[in-house]
Amino acid sequence: MNLRTSAATIAISVALAAAATPATAQTQTPATPDTTSADAASAQLTQDGQGAPGGPTAAVQGEATTGEIIVTANKRAENIQQVPLAVAVVTPAQLASAGVRNFTDIGKIAPSLVVRPAEQPQNSNISLRGVGTFAFGIGVESSVAVLVDEVPLAFQARAFTDLPDVERIEVLRGPQSTLYGKSASAGLVNLITRSPTSTLRVRANGVATTDDEYGLNFSVSGPAGDDFGYVVSAAYNNWDGNVKNRFNGKTVNGRETLNLRGKVRWEPVDDASLTLSLNYVNGNTDVGRPFVRFGPNARLRGTAGLTPAVVLPGVSVEEYNDEISNNYNSRTKYEGGGGYLRGEVALGEMNLVSITSYDRFHLDDFLDQDDTSAAGAIGNNNQIGQFDSEQYTQEVRLQSPDDKSFRYTVGVYLASNAFERPFQRGPVFSLANWFATSKSRQIAGFAQVDWTLTPGLTLTGGGRVQNERVAYTYRDNLTNRFYSGDASDTAGTYRASVKYDLTRDINAFFTYATGYKGQTYDLTTGFNQNRAAAGPIRPERSRDKELGIRSQFFDRRLTANVTLFDTNYRNLQAQTIETLADGTSNYRLTNVGKLNTRGIEFEGSLRLSDDLNVNGAVTYLDATYKSFPVAQCYPLQTAAQGCTGTPASQNLNGERVAQAPEWKFNVSGDYSPSLTTGLRGVAQFNWQYQSSLYFAPRDPQLFQPAFHIVNVGLGVRDEERRWELVAFVNNVFDQQYYGALVNTAGNFGNNIATQAVLPRDFKRYAGLRLGLNF
Repeated sequence: MNLRTSAATIAISVALAAAATPATAQTQTPATPDTTSADAASAQLTQDGQGAPGGPTAAVQGEATTGEIIVTANKRAENIQQVPLAVAVVTPAQLASAGVRNFTDIGKIAPSLVVRPAEQPQNSNISLRGVGTFAFGIGVESSVAVLVDEVPLAFQARAFTDLPDVERIEVLRGPQSTLYGKSASAGLVNLITRSPTSTLRVRANGVATTDDEYGLNFSVSGPAGDDFGYVVSAAYNNWDGNVKNRFNGKTVNGRETLNLRGKVRWEPVDDASLTLSLNYVNGNTDVGRPFVRFGPNARLRGTAGLTPAVVLPGVSVEEYNDEISNNYNSRTKYEGGGGYLRGEVALGEMNLVSITSYDRFHLDDFLDQDDTSAAGAIGNNNQIGQFDSEQYTQEVRLQSPDDKSFRYTVGVYLASNAFERPFQRGPVFSLANWFATSKSRQIAGFAQVDWTLTPGLTLTGGGRVQNERVAYTYRDNLTNRFYSGDASDTAGTYRASVKYDLTRDINAFFTYATGYKGQTYDLTTGFNQNRAAAGPIRPERSRDKELGIRSQFFDRRLTANVTLFDTNYRNLQAQTIETLADGTSNYRLTNVGKLNTRGIEFEGSLRLSDDLNVNGAVTYLDATYKSFPVAQCYPLQTAAQGCTGTPASQNLNGERVAQAPEWKFNVSGDYSPSLTTGLRGVAQFNWQYQSSLYFAPRDPQLFQPAFHIVNVGLGVRDEERRWELVAFVNNVFDQQYYGALVNTAGNFGNNIATQAVLPRDFKRYAGLRLGLNF
């Protein structure tokens, strides 16, 4: 891979690297809290020792020492036990224990979150409580927003890199549109990065594994004079992959990423601060989707003689095949950067916050469309495309003091997004050659009030009004047709909750919230006059009810939290068959009907002693389509299997939603007994379970059975956490499962042809993690 330099190779080979576990080596030295809510919460986590291994994994992950977990779910720093929302917090130590070094794998330790990888990052999908966005067009928002330090990412593929310099990850479940806007109708993931510290701190962490993954990251933070603080970090990760290309002998399905990030904080006076944060990412992935099933009559494009044995020479197609034969280098190459300027100033008792951000991202994608090494043009059908995104945002909010019985936040938000997508595919089948642009502009005003009427009783109410304008252009270079259009919409969302403290450590809450995902255009292959005349896809809306209990017992050594939720979505945006005014039909992203998702989430932690912690989370999910009468049939679906009518379609009313396992849980533990003076042992385990699911409704070729994964680690650490060395084994029992499945029967004469996207831990592997902290 082209990022690897000799210097990086030498540094990594020295193995002063460990998995991305910065908090693994944290000391108990207090950090100086920043006046910003996000950075203050990061500093509080460092001060309280929550980053240490053994700290809880799930929401309200208990107290690993004597502190409390601080989150910014309501845009102000609060004890997570007092927030009337379903919030999960994940620390770097838990990421390491679960073998998570890439955004794709976060779902391993956040049970309500599922991340489905794809052949390329832009086609990957994030869903919370069974709800996500399954679409490939530019400008189509996700139902689950991804933010970094409260700044939203315009292009979700921007998130699918490794996780450098992360202080913690906050996962907010359920609609969050009132405070976070139109791309959070099902929830959000907020990555909080490290903040400047009041004393010089140097951290180095990394990993080396038996299957050729090498990673190194470090950060330096401290003061630069009386008024300045800084943090500079860099991370490099390289993994060759776990799929063998028999055509050229290369290993694929891997990744390589370089991340650079820096923050400078200026505090000219006690009640004002200015933080400038800059970031840069450069990386690439290579694609390998092994075939795991073929029908007996499968022939490439139905061509006689082009059997699997001919077009995939040397590949043994079987259930857990990890080999391909591609004569084209399927891959992505991406680069991007940006930053934000955050200012805070006290206005009497109130606090004024301003966040200005800019981000730009470019991705080139290349795919072997026929997925074979067949000779001739038919075996060289490829697709080539690009994504370009650019985003500006501005948020200004005014907040009252945290210690008053009546607290409020009011603000305005502005955003401008622009996307470009040139795309080509051919030269034999599925021909495409087009160029599309998508732009959006939004302005919003929001407010939220928390009022403690009496000791223990708090009411919360909030609302948001936003106006959005979207516009597009689309040029079909095959037909020399050009289309353009625009639309605008004004919408409101709101949230209300009541929380009552039953005791000092037990409270209950009820929350009602609405969500909104903006209108859009389906700018994909096949866009034509009919789609242009149909206008934009209407906004998707959600209504959520949550009942929760937050409790701690035995001097807060035991934390047990339960949330019941029931959410309805209407005007669901999904792929369907649409009959247009001229009587013709097409397949497109549009509004298909209704969906309901409900269930129960449990999260808890138990600190059995100062050196033994156990924590876990469980989600039960019932997610069904309530109205989806005209859905696309899956490949090879027959009338007896429900594919009927003209044009052929299936009725998914009452069907379970795709990518929504009924049960999902994880359990982790950390035992750190004293060995000698100044030295402690480390024993860690992580157990993940996921029940069966379909990657597309009803398709038997896209069924993933239930599976479980166990990870263990053994090592030693310094009493003061200045260093830690852990040997680990991930997927101890070598349980094979799929990250995603793809039905490509259409490429093989409408015979069974199923491909798999293999996850990072498809096979058992071992490695070493080392963390240094001074």
